[in-house]
Amino acid sequence: MPNITGLSERVRAGERLSGDEALELYRQAPTALLGRLADAVRARKHPGGIVTYIIDRNVNYTNVCVAKCNFCAFYRPVGSPEGYVLGFDELFRKIDETIAVGGVQLLLQGGHNPDLPLTWYEDLFRAIKARYPAFKLHALSPPEVIHLSRLSQLPVPAVIDRLIAAGLDSIPGGGAEILVDRVRKLLHCYGKATADEWLDVMRHAHRAGLRTTATMMYGTVETDAERLEHLLRLRDLQDERGGFTAFITWSYQPANTELGGSEATGVDYLRTLALARIVLDNFDNLQASWVTQGGKVGQLSLAYGANDMGSVMIEENVVRAAGAAYCMDEVEIVRNIEDAGFAPKRRNMHYEILGDPIFRERDVPRMLELATARADGDTSVPDELMNYPARSRAAKQLRIIPN
Repeated sequence: MPNITGLSERVRAGERLSGDEALELYRQAPTALLGRLADAVRARKHPGGIVTYIIDRNVNYTNVCVAKCNFCAFYRPVGSPEGYVLGFDELFRKIDETIAVGGVQLLLQGGHNPDLPLTWYEDLFRAIKARYPAFKLHALSPPEVIHLSRLSQLPVPAVIDRLIAAGLDSIPGGGAEILVDRVRKLLHCYGKATADEWLDVMRHAHRAGLRTTATMMYGTVETDAERLEHLLRLRDLQDERGGFTAFITWSYQPANTELGGSEATGVDYLRTLALARIVLDNFDNLQASWVTQGGKVGQLSLAYGANDMGSVMIEENVVRAAGAAYCMDEVEIVRNIEDAGFAPKRRNMHYEILGDPIFRERDVPRMLELATARADGDTSVPDELMNYPARSRAAKQLRIIPN
């Protein structure tokens, strides 16, 4: 493997690989070699032996969605009896529970619900900031921002400006899937955001001063070359704006989805993660996806380029709907980090170190399973929805106030 040897030496020297070179390395290099190269990049960027994590809560405020991506087991169509919208008070309770275990942030994402106007989001964000001024809102992936732009008939930069004014602190990287339109059309997610549209939301967010994350969901219908194209498009935007704090990749979860199929292997995950660490030379941080891979592969990720264990999460709904229900509270995350030979540190979204594990400072209740958005059978409709105009017939009937 003479060319692989040369490419490996260039990676170790900190040189950037072209797309063709990275693809050759990915296709030809043994998994162990990819891991060693990715680990060398990680060690160069993070020489102190620290692995970070964040305590936040992943809340899906609604599962009603008009996008209908065929890889999603979470969404419900408009009018479904299983559809929900969380009330402001429900979200306040979730924030209280998050703060109680040392949480600093809400990761807030949801379906493209046509009956939640931009003003609902603004009022929610303002209400949260009024009650919890220091609590951070890491909210609304690029397709959600595009959805609000279409609903409100406002350009994306104006929507972002209004959300920032209401309290938005940063934008998560969801909805990227694979940033290649051939793939997006096959996954039925082209309509919610083309590759260019997703990237453009992030570009506008970075221009507005927000930091964001970037993601990739692989293992559906894409080729290895298309995975690499996704990474290169992120690298280009990072060269241009420098606004991404971290990259997260995870495997498609096929259970209960329209698309079906099988899940990629753990080895495929580790190779994809290592490729991302090598290609994304301008990203400081890579997160381990223990939520889809489980704690042990998540721990192994720390030898394949990851320097962060992601979020304690507290709650998860989307991956669970597709059959994965891994859970790790802070105690378990810290144990995995230390057993891998690293020092665990809490961080915020900007990757600023906040301190040592909370559970070593005070008693924190153990969390042995992830919470859900709502208890089964809860079909309550929040009172405040009556304050907002509905677009769908089903929601208009629900919001009729009897005389």
